[in-house]
Amino acid sequence: MKIVGYAAIFDAVDRAGDVMRRGAFADARPVPLLMQHRGAPVGAVLTIGEDARGLRVEARVDDPSVARLVRARALPGLSVGYRVRSVRQGAWRAIERAELVEVSLVAAPMQPAARIARIDER
Repeated sequence: MKIVGYAAIFDAVDRAGDVMRRGAFADARPVPLLMQHRGAPVGAVLTIGEDARGLRVEARVDDPSVARLVRARALPGLSVGYRVRSVRQGAWRAIERAELVEVSLVAAPMQPAARIARIDER
């Protein structure tokens, strides 16, 4: 199956008090697709890039058991694993630059609006 969605949303405070800023992932390249930020890859990120809303990803889910969870909406969210490169501290921690390490399918994303928007069966 193929999924499309946002792994990060810009200028929105997440549950940890972080705010991703436009340009944070300007140099993002395809990274592993994990489940819940753990284990071996369950698929592959095909395309990734920033747009006006956030970090948009298209990915392929190869693991049949994970695909069933995505299809059943048990894993409706997306999340990013990253290393902070530049941050500005204010009322919130504003992440201005980050090195993307992985994208994960998650049950409850740290950024509530980071969701799978479309599922395409093959």
